[in-house]
Amino acid sequence: MFWKTKVNNQTGLAAENQALAFLQKQGLRLRERNYACKAGELDLVMNDKDTLVFIEVRFRKSDNYGSAEESVTHRKQARLNRAAAHYMQTFRLTDKVPCRFDIITIHPDRNRDGNQVNWIRNAFGP
Repeated sequence: MFWKTKVNNQTGLAAENQALAFLQKQGLRLRERNYACKAGELDLVMNDKDTLVFIEVRFRKSDNYGSAEESVTHRKQARLNRAAAHYMQTFRLTDKVPCRFDIITIHPDRNRDGNQVNWIRNAFGP
């Protein structure tokens, strides 16, 4: 059984919206947003042609406490793997489509107004 959660944090919601818009411009199609189960939550689930892509979105105002990339620890990766396995089993996709895990990091761009988006494809494996 699964349920959807509402993103309460306005900064997190804005980062997810920016990541979604960025990825859609790259040709990815949204399947699901904020998919949650007991194993964890998937920020974005998208299709990149025939590949199912599970995307973790990370925003950092500064790197004082580590970068956005570093915040996706092995423990977080394991939770994302379990949530992705749940998603694939729920929708009976396990043997039908290849998948990958991407990370979108968003940082304030000190040289311009707005944010800098970094897309890390195939960031880690199942």
